[in-house]
Amino acid sequence: MRIAAAPISWGVCEVPGWGHQMPAERVLAEMAEVGVTATELGPDGFLPPGPADRASLLGRYGLRAVGGFVPVVLHDPGHDPLPGLRAALASFDEGVVVVLAAATGVDGYDGRPALDTGGWRALLGNLERIRRATTRTVTLHPHVGTMVETRDEVRRVLDGCDVALCLDTGHLLVGGTDPAELVRAHAGRVAHAHLKDVDAELAARVRDGDLTYTQAVRAGIYRPLGKGDVDVAGIVGGLTRSGYQGWYVMEQDVVLDAEPPSGEGPVEDVRSSVAFLTGLGSAA
Repeated sequence: MRIAAAPISWGVCEVPGWGHQMPAERVLAEMAEVGVTATELGPDGFLPPGPADRASLLGRYGLRAVGGFVPVVLHDPGHDPLPGLRAALASFDEGVVVVLAAATGVDGYDGRPALDTGGWRALLGNLERIRRATTRTVTLHPHVGTMVETRDEVRRVLDGCDVALCLDTGHLLVGGTDPAELVRAHAGRVAHAHLKDVDAELAARVRDGDLTYTQAVRAGIYRPLGKGDVDVAGIVGGLTRSGYQGWYVMEQDVVLDAEPPSGEGPVEDVRSSVAFLTGLGSAA
């Protein structure tokens, strides 16, 4: 298995005020310590912006970049997302998967506007324009608090354009999509995978409006792989049988209030998840 990590598992997030942001050197060192060899880029400012400087820093820890999260406004008929996206991608190394999110245009993931027919036409059309405008692997990441969150919205993307998906098992479940069912029906559309395990009860409270997404993350909605309510083993097995050759990125969003003591903090959950995935690979 091609196993990668993501800075959000250490609480490093693009949302202003999300929580304490751990320094890159510690996060990268802990990634290397638990045995992963690749990472997603994280938010602007986490890693050096220049490809050479970034590769040098990652190389010191035996890591490479494999994915970059890019929130883009796609639903506004008066906004062309391509110039801004091209500028963002100019610093991406070759081989880095583009992980788009259909951004609302405001910070955070605790609320979003409704999308009308014109907005959907613009969103789907822009996804097709982006897909055709680059030779890079481009995926859409259904994500809580974006314009593509719910089961119906995911279905609309699948039916309305040919963009590949970033299969995020956590955000899909929170939004009401069974990620295992999606793999069974549409494994060929998956070009990148974010593996999260989820407390289904907290996920239901987010869907019902009892908790915001941020509150749910603070409450521990994401569990180490194999210790929540997502059939991670079944999903990995389904992707493997479909011929999936992409990365499995471990993502367990957390919010930190302070720098953890040395040897403690989010790394313990990541270590547990690496062991779980390694076990799946050995069993296969």
